[in-house]
Amino acid sequence: MPRIPSPAIAAAGLVGGYAVARWTKKRPLGGVVLAVAGGAAAREWQRVGGVKASVGLTSAYVAAFAGSHPLARKIGAWPAVFSVAGGMAAAAWAVTRGRD
Repeated sequence: MPRIPSPAIAAAGLVGGYAVARWTKKRPLGGVVLAVAGGAAAREWQRVGGVKASVGLTSAYVAAFAGSHPLARKIGAWPAVFSVAGGMAAAAWAVTRGRD
């Protein structure tokens, strides 16, 4: 079974978590999506890059989530979510590329 690339998992977690929270009007449900995707990405980061990569990228994932909130006040919710998701995917790709 082919693996889903960790940058895609991380970006999907950020976008999917927001989408679920917004469309269901249940923020905790969006948090579950965010956490499950973050956990899956962290496992893949550890497998591919080791503990340091996993800790660093997981910290970046949490920072991206937190940073999307003040950014949303400046540029709007969806643009903020897509911006941080893209940044997170780029960071994950930069750290883990070629290590698979």
